[in-house]
Amino acid sequence: MLKLNIQSARTVLSNLTMGNIGKSVLPSNRIIASILNSSTKLDIQNNKCDTNYQQVAYYRRNNFTRPFNWVRRRGGGYDENINSENKEFLNQVLLDKYSESPLKEAPWKKGEYNENSVNKRLGLLGIKLGSIPQWTKDGKKIHTTLIQVLDNHVIDYIPPEVLMERDNIYNNNLKRTKNGNLGMAIVGAISSDPRNYTAQYLDIFKNAGVPPKRKLTKFMVSQNAVVQPGTPLYAAHFRVGDYVDVASHTIGYGFQGVMKRWGFKGGPRSHGSTKFHRKRGTISSGRDRRPIKGMKMAGKMGTKWRQLMGLKIWRINNKYNILYIHGPVIPGPTHSYVRIADSCLPKNRARFTAQSHPPFPTFYPDHNQVTAEEVYDEELHKFSEPTITFDTFEAKKITKRDGAKIARIKS
Repeated sequence: MLKLNIQSARTVLSNLTMGNIGKSVLPSNRIIASILNSSTKLDIQNNKCDTNYQQVAYYRRNNFTRPFNWVRRRGGGYDENINSENKEFLNQVLLDKYSESPLKEAPWKKGEYNENSVNKRLGLLGIKLGSIPQWTKDGKKIHTTLIQVLDNHVIDYIPPEVLMERDNIYNNNLKRTKNGNLGMAIVGAISSDPRNYTAQYLDIFKNAGVPPKRKLTKFMVSQNAVVQPGTPLYAAHFRVGDYVDVASHTIGYGFQGVMKRWGFKGGPRSHGSTKFHRKRGTISSGRDRRPIKGMKMAGKMGTKWRQLMGLKIWRINNKYNILYIHGPVIPGPTHSYVRIADSCLPKNRARFTAQSHPPFPTFYPDHNQVTAEEVYDEELHKFSEPTITFDTFEAKKITKRDGAKIARIKS
């Protein structure tokens, strides 16, 4: 891009207005176009050119667009001044509406695992409970994070053909669907009172036949891993020893200074320093006269979407649907929503074979089989087992005379 300084632009414009056009100052069409297209205001009076330069600030715009299936969630509500009889009547209506099983229709055909195609299952939506240590059989200590899968259901499934029709510059569904090979499954967690939501939000749960959920998330799934809407999801969706990818928002700390946000040392504490103890110092150089791009400064800290990949599942509690996932650094505060899916790393997906793979497309409970309450990894120590074992041996009694001989030898 051609740049003109103020002096050269003023000279060219004054010569143009006063008719002093010579070969030495004759500008090219490119220069004139750059001057006329600049953000300047020209005031020509009495053969004199006064240029008022207007500063224009260019800010980085946030290209945030809502997804195509976004609807307003909260709104309306219900009248709280109704009497107790009407409340009981409304509660009974809700029970009758959602008491029937959403899977009363003919079940969808369950897909099968195929080694020669893409096998991408849906994931779960859990709640972070905290961190707890575990020990292996050789005595090594491992930190794990407890994530509970509460009231998860498949809400809806959008086939890839529908997603491809909605492809635009804001929703690059062609890339997300892997050229039309993946569909979108919507999973919800924790049912709530439908009277607190709008009619548009309640329409999302028509196909599932379940109450509205507090939290929804999306997973891209292959066509052989489609699950019927209304199907409940459990922690047994994964196996002990598998590797998963966990994503969530980090802890939000609000607006923080550079010392807490970036770990700066700060200014001197003594020798005449005044109000400079926690400041960052210079943000530019004398030549540029502007802040350097990418400068670490004070601002909002946390609340960033982060994903940890390739975390091992050490233990599963099927009674309370709790996953013991490796690592104490899973993003998010306690009781925050966590997104769990099969690991996308090639070395972890290479472990799956036609004979050994997770429940596909998901875990379906069988009442004829008893599911173990606690499932441990082979390398993990079970707390119900003894920690120290002693070998049996005969204790030989040492007589007094033999003890004296031993003491004489030592001396």
